[in-house]
Amino acid sequence: MLVRVDFNVPLEEGRVADDARIRAALPTIEHLRGRGAALVLCSHLGRPMGFDPELSLAPVSKRLGELLDTRVYQAPEVVGPEVRRGAGRLAASEILVLENTRFEPGETKNDPELSRALADLADAYVNEAFGAAHRAHASTAGVTDFLRPAVAGLLLENEVVTLNGVVDNPKRPLVVVLGGAKVSDKIALIERFQEIADAILIGGAMCFSFFRAQGKPTGDSLVEEEGVELARQALERAEKGGARLLLPLDLIIGDRFDADAERRELDGTHVPEGWMGLDVGPRTVEAYSREVADAGTVFWNGPMGAFEIEPFAHGTRGLAEAVAAAPGTTVVGGGDSAAALAKFGLADRVDHMSTGGGASLELLEGRQLPGVEVLDDA
Repeated sequence: MLVRVDFNVPLEEGRVADDARIRAALPTIEHLRGRGAALVLCSHLGRPMGFDPELSLAPVSKRLGELLDTRVYQAPEVVGPEVRRGAGRLAASEILVLENTRFEPGETKNDPELSRALADLADAYVNEAFGAAHRAHASTAGVTDFLRPAVAGLLLENEVVTLNGVVDNPKRPLVVVLGGAKVSDKIALIERFQEIADAILIGGAMCFSFFRAQGKPTGDSLVEEEGVELARQALERAEKGGARLLLPLDLIIGDRFDADAERRELDGTHVPEGWMGLDVGPRTVEAYSREVADAGTVFWNGPMGAFEIEPFAHGTRGLAEAVAAAPGTTVVGGGDSAAALAKFGLADRVDHMSTGGGASLELLEGRQLPGVEVLDDA
């Protein structure tokens, strides 16, 4: 059985630094092994341009074997005669991990020849890689042209059902918290949630595009010029009805983006020249936390500030604590939000933490995911 997993995990000195994505796939892997299936696992890792030994999946295979307490075989290539022989020799419940699928140039091109070669390794296909389901690649989409049945794994199915539930049938009120740097990255999400959410809370550097659109001084803060007009349009839509659009009430500013920067609390949002906004302030955290506490459903994607720098982590930490304590259904959209929850020790206190940043956003935007649409039970 060919299983597309998302083992795109960080490596440090040849070892897996964070095994969360590996652990997320374990229920499906163990379920299939329990039924006697021999498994061929495939995944990408990073963005190599051809073979790159530093992005080999060998350390991932080693960590998977440790988690399962069993031997996991590592293939020397993605496809080829030796890989076919290795897959053919697998006994029931044994596991072979193919090399990084992006070592093959045909992977990202959804090449039919590579798709067929992958399909020849198994008699059924399971997509468990929600984090890659928004890509029409050979291992996520093209392979299903040559291999059936093709079904969703437990993780992918849970991701799709949970995220669709946020937009299709949320418990009210639905409160959406969006942070990050660029309005352009989130504008499709903002537009959709302006139609269906009760409140949208804006944080992170993208709030400065909104402030610039309102004519407020932003000092040396990061402002996405393309995002200013998008923010202006979102503000105009908010005036006409739909979801309430909330912006920060106060800010933490610094004289530079650095852990040793001079830090000031700004009672307001007018950033003076020579300073940059690097976090939301305590009044904003309090106001946003009240919205989250009163919500029936919370969706959070994107930090409130430069949380990776401790002097400017207060806003994201406060928001993370509010989401963790919220009585409603809490869904976190992966990426930096998931990293923040992990950093503050709160990852196990939300109802659902998505394993796919880009995939989760595209699904919530209402876009079709190629890796989901091709499945038999999609």
